[in-house]
Order: sequence, then C-alpha cells, then structure tokens
Amino acid sequence: MKLTDVAIVAVEGFSPFHYAVPCMLFGDSVSEIKRFNLHICAERPGLLRARDGFALYATGDFAALEQADIVVVPYWGEVDRRPPQALLDSLVRARDNGAEIVGLCLGAFVLGYAGLLDGRRAATHWEFEQDFQRRFPQVQLDINALYVDDQRVITSAGTAAALDCCLYLIRQRFGSLAANQIAPADDCFAAPRGRPGAVYRSAGAEKHPRCTD
Repeated sequence: MKLTDVAIVAVEGFSPFHYAVPCMLFGDSVSEIKRFNLHICAERPGLLRARDGFALYATGDFAALEQADIVVVPYWGEVDRRPPQALLDSLVRARDNGAEIVGLCLGAFVLGYAGLLDGRRAATHWEFEQDFQRRFPQVQLDINALYVDDQRVITSAGTAAALDCCLYLIRQRFGSLAANQIAPADDCFAAPRGRPGAVYRSAGAEKHPRCTD
C-alpha cells in the first residue's frame, strides 16, 4: 500500500492541543497499520516551542508542503496577522499539485489569506466567525458545520471538531472501518452535539455526522 504523505504546518508558539489531533491520527501511535508518512514543516527546519512548554521538530520547510498528498494547517495564533508569503505560496502550489488542503479551527484563516477559499464554503471557530466573514467576504462561511469539504479544500470548526475532520479524511481514503479502528470510542466525536460535517460538490451538499458509509 502506498503511504499517504501528510504535511503539517508548524509555527512558533503553537497550541499543543491543535497539533496533537492531526499528529496522533496521521502518526503511528493509534493504528497497527501504517497508512501515512507524517512530516512537520515550518518556515525553516528545527525546533519550535509551544506556548505551554511543549516542542515540535520541523524536518522540512514550507516548500516541502508542495510534495504532500494532504497539507494540514492546525493553528494560527493571530488572525489579524497575515502569514508569511512563502507559506501562502506553497499552499497554493500544493493545491495546484493535487493535494488536499486542510485548515483546522483558526487554520482556516491561513487558507483564507492564501485565497484558497475564495468562492468556496468554509468553517472556522465559532468565536471568530464574524471576524472571518469581515476579512474574507468572498468565502461562504457555514456556521452550522463541524467541517466543510468544498472540492478538497477542507476546513473545520473549533477545537474538538478537528478530530471529526481528520477522521473524515481517513474515512474518505481508507473507509469507515479504518476510521473507526483509529477512533473506536463513541465519545471522541464532536458530531453528536449536533453540528454535522458538510461535503460540498458542484451541486448540493452531503452530510457526514459520523464515520459511516
């Protein structure tokens, strides 16, 4: 089985929780079957420290994002600060190369700054919805979805919704059995609280509140 290359965008002063979810689900710790190659990418390779005492080691720079099958932006600490142009350019090139681009929680702002959400639907943290709409009026913000997939540009609502979103990605590639093996506990989902995921195609919408086929 060909492994899926997942590149996670890391920044100095990151939030450990927001990185724990994609690193856990796309890493090797929760499944006996290896499906992913996980890469941590930053402005430059090296050690990045979190605001809470944790650290990540980036093995690649932003240019490495362009070789990935899935690119995940789990976090952006200052929504009013435009990300580095090198990051935005690499996200656009990764998308042009066929990668799925994922903005979890406030990572959706990075995708917005990159122009990847123009004319698309998106989700983000509920507390920043008005700010998002003001900054990116060309994006159709879905305030009722846990996550939104609009033609392989994927965004999620806040915090725990990232778990549902990442499991959705696993389900799309490997089926519901694989997703449920990675997250077997029912209470790990945010979806039962009433905000389903939404998959937008050229026409209509399809709801995916749980990891079922």
